[in-house]
Amino acid sequence: MADDHRQAVLYYGGVVSVSARFGTALHHQDSGLMHIAIIGLANSGKTTVFNALTGAAAETASYSAAGHLEPNRAVVKVPDARLSVLTQMFRPRKTVEAEVQYVDVAGISHEGKQGSGLPPALLNYLSSADALLHVVRAFEDERIAHPDGSVDMARDAAALDLELIFSDLAIIERRLKRLEAEIGKMGAREREARVAERDLLQRLQAALEADTPVRALELSEEEERSIRGYQFLTAKPMLVVLNIGENQIHHPPQFAYPHPRSAVVPLCGKIEAELGQLDLDDAQVFMDDLGITETARERVIRCSYELLGLMSFLTAGPDEVRAWTIRQNTPAVEAAGTIHSDIQRGFIRAEVVAYDDLVAAGGMNEAKKTGTVRMEGKQYIVQDGDVCHFLFNV
Repeated sequence: MADDHRQAVLYYGGVVSVSARFGTALHHQDSGLMHIAIIGLANSGKTTVFNALTGAAAETASYSAAGHLEPNRAVVKVPDARLSVLTQMFRPRKTVEAEVQYVDVAGISHEGKQGSGLPPALLNYLSSADALLHVVRAFEDERIAHPDGSVDMARDAAALDLELIFSDLAIIERRLKRLEAEIGKMGAREREARVAERDLLQRLQAALEADTPVRALELSEEEERSIRGYQFLTAKPMLVVLNIGENQIHHPPQFAYPHPRSAVVPLCGKIEAELGQLDLDDAQVFMDDLGITETARERVIRCSYELLGLMSFLTAGPDEVRAWTIRQNTPAVEAAGTIHSDIQRGFIRAEVVAYDDLVAAGGMNEAKKTGTVRMEGKQYIVQDGDVCHFLFNV
């Protein structure tokens, strides 16, 4: 007779807890933790913005000039009001928000802009990021000297973009040199693949030399897969944060970033960092006084999700209410794998109800009675806010 644990049909998501008698110990996968690297020129207020987004109190004085320092890091919870509602409904033992990690790397000094690309240590941190957050100085402050003597958002944004381009070009040039040496020694089939890689890299090289980032190019899915391992910086989505002054909060300067897969968000790093150090009640009073309706963290995370094409589905039950980050257009079987590979491997079907339908019904049993709970197969495309229970066989 087969082992009990291989015959067990189990739910994940709160319908049935996984029983210890089946010998099944599920450990959550990394639930799509998003990594965002914060970059900027010296004295742009980059670390102040990091503090604003994370509630940290990292040292800002001269940090950007000390390129040898380890970056500041912080993981923050993704605000999601739906979790609070589901927590009230299910009374779980714990509630787990999705998370975002911010990495505040050393700033690029004015003297360092020599067109030789970024230092290897800095490049390593940026290459592993899902997106880049570029802090561009928009505030005036005589106490904080601008390296170029004046505030010019377009000039500063272009200067840092150029550094990213130089770094990508350096990677391409090194790879092309190796390919040229290898192609003549290869068999026909292997040579064909290497020639295709060379031709694509030469295309990227020409675009970069014309100051066009990789993210602006129209690449096929196959081409995008083939260059993914290079982790080109200019291929990453770019969120431009205009670090404005307090006097600009209600009338932020206009700035059009010219490249696709990017967005521009104005925020006052100084004020938002102060807000991050207050408790919720005091922060709300401060925001009301300033006429701020949404924190910087909420705006930036929302824009980051949109840029990366991310969303959250939810699981809810007496053990846990949790948000899971996945890419848009993810089928149910892959969403299940976000929780655990065993659930994906043994996927049978997903029990799905839209968050709004669940709340309107007042509970899972009530939603079933109204017919809003559906059984979906592997290829069902999970929607933002879907509350999912996965039936699987392990």
